[in-house]
Amino acid sequence: MAAPLLEVQNLVKTYHMGDMEVQALRGVSLSIEEGGFVAIMGSSGSGKSTLMNILGCLDRPTSGRYLLAGDDVSTLDKAELATVRNRLIGFVFQSFNLLTRTSAQENVELPLLYANVPARERAARAREALERVGLGDRMDHHPSQLSGGQQQRVAIARALVTKPRLILADEPTGNLDSKTTIEIIALFQALVRDGITVAIVTHEPEVAEFASRVIVVRDGLVQSDARQEPRPAHLPAKEAAP
Repeated sequence: MAAPLLEVQNLVKTYHMGDMEVQALRGVSLSIEEGGFVAIMGSSGSGKSTLMNILGCLDRPTSGRYLLAGDDVSTLDKAELATVRNRLIGFVFQSFNLLTRTSAQENVELPLLYANVPARERAARAREALERVGLGDRMDHHPSQLSGGQQQRVAIARALVTKPRLILADEPTGNLDSKTTIEIIALFQALVRDGITVAIVTHEPEVAEFASRVIVVRDGLVQSDARQEPRPAHLPAKEAAP
């Protein structure tokens, strides 16, 4: 088994709402190996979104440790967490989060713009990322000119352009039909074969079937953690990448 890319130890996250104290996580411990494909499931209020936010360095635990690529990131401040995010993590969301008045290429370039990467390198890396997700012929298209599946591919290219080791996807197929869902999952499986670690939050058991591991969160704890033979996501032959 590959070495862990991330490991959390006894994570607790407590929110204060007025006089109330809500424990979103109550002692979660798990590790995810490099190159793994993990589905995180759970009902609303289970703690799965809180866990994803901590794994993505968008939030810090109240207590416990989070080791990412061997470094303890659980005590870093906001600026330090932002640096870790930009260096190691790519995000994909259900709603795509694309800028409507900019091209696919310009959307993909955005993380590099924030990182002060020179314009020529930004453009080259964005084109490479779009070609990787099968949109080499759609670089100048705006989101309104793209299907939902193509928009999500642009979002995945944007997550890939910083060359992350970890992709975190929050309900990435929630707005897609079943056929397009398979296309996106096939892309995730291809990224895993390339050595990228992928973790998706999903409420759909049929999506979780494509992962090699399913973690179910309930009431702020890991209820189950099972490995499985992932269902392969095959594209129709006429739509397979050349």
